[in-house]
Amino acid sequence: MNVLILGSGGREHALAHAVSKSKLLTSLCVIPGNPGIEDIAKCIDIDPLDNNLIKEFCAKEDIDLIIPGSEAFLENGIADTFTNTKVKVFGPTKQATLIESSKEYAKDLMKKYSIPTAKYKVFKDYHLAKDYVTEQGVPIVIKYDGLAAGKGVVVCTSFDEAYQTLENMLVDKTFGNNAVVIEECLEGPEFSFMTFVHNGIVIPMPLAQDHKRLLDNDLGPNTGGMGIYSRVPIIKEDVIEKSYNEIMVKTVNALIKENNSFTGFLYGGLMLTNNGPKVIEFNARFGDPETEVLLPNLETDILEIIFNLFNGIKTEVSWNRKFYIGVVLASKGYPTDYDKGYVIEGLNQLKDNVYHMGTKRIDGNIVTNGGRVLLVLGNGITLEQAQKDAYNNVNKIKCSNLIYRTDIGNNSLKG
Repeated sequence: MNVLILGSGGREHALAHAVSKSKLLTSLCVIPGNPGIEDIAKCIDIDPLDNNLIKEFCAKEDIDLIIPGSEAFLENGIADTFTNTKVKVFGPTKQATLIESSKEYAKDLMKKYSIPTAKYKVFKDYHLAKDYVTEQGVPIVIKYDGLAAGKGVVVCTSFDEAYQTLENMLVDKTFGNNAVVIEECLEGPEFSFMTFVHNGIVIPMPLAQDHKRLLDNDLGPNTGGMGIYSRVPIIKEDVIEKSYNEIMVKTVNALIKENNSFTGFLYGGLMLTNNGPKVIEFNARFGDPETEVLLPNLETDILEIIFNLFNGIKTEVSWNRKFYIGVVLASKGYPTDYDKGYVIEGLNQLKDNVYHMGTKRIDGNIVTNGGRVLLVLGNGITLEQAQKDAYNNVNKIKCSNLIYRTDIGNNSLKG
């Protein structure tokens, strides 16, 4: 099987690493890839958002399967481009991507099919939205109804913050011309529940828990994720089963009833409230950095899982019983302003325990090239061992412009 992965970050590095081990693999290409992927796949420097170029490349290289990494490729219609061709795309159509790309669509779907989530209301008018926030009180959650590179959700703890957020989204149109969804603020531990999906078949993965805040003890601004761990001991088996049946499977079946069948990685961002698990958001693709701690856990051939799904077969998937912790090394100044181009040393000591998120090769050196730069992995038979292993590996990296949290995994260690 000739496989193409689209993307350039840590998620795509982890996907490429998993696919490279498949017994079904003939060749692996990544567009555009990154310096870490170069050792396991052929990286092609063309625009991953140019579907016509991708189509020409697939014909030339006789590609059988495309795995899109980012939601941008899905929203851009990569799956639709290959409808009725021999090339399979393990990702949803542009219409099915609405589960992520439109918060309003997702919330309306959940309301219609009684999928547990926070109560909400949708607004396009700033003044009406402001009045609603005043009436509901804070804390309150405001979400831009569209893709916003992980920056379109704000948990507002004061009226001033809420009003400013509404002004940014509805008056200044920071992310575009769409509406906002205003939700009640749920309380409880969050967890990521990801699944392989095709034609109503839903295969669960182990849970993961992300650390969104920049600083230790969950302080500082929200980010794309500063660390991650899997498994999540504080979420018990009965909650996992309920989340699978009443949220993930129910959502997949709801999409089918809406003539909007989903294929790919369906991600449920969930919260365990006093009233059971509820949906915070859905993503139409693998999470980042969740991918980096879940795929090392996978013992079954990933291409076998995907190939079988396309043939209507639900694979019995095997996962090892280890814990994994990923620590994100970010550029100083992230998530706002940061410099690039700092040389990174020590990568050769880590091999399979580091994923490149934002790097570039210049004059033979690997340098920083983004806000989140690397994810360093650790594992162990206990969470404590995985944490110790992860930070031992972090200490092997030398770079003058990288920062990281020192408490990834503590949520469950304390729990």
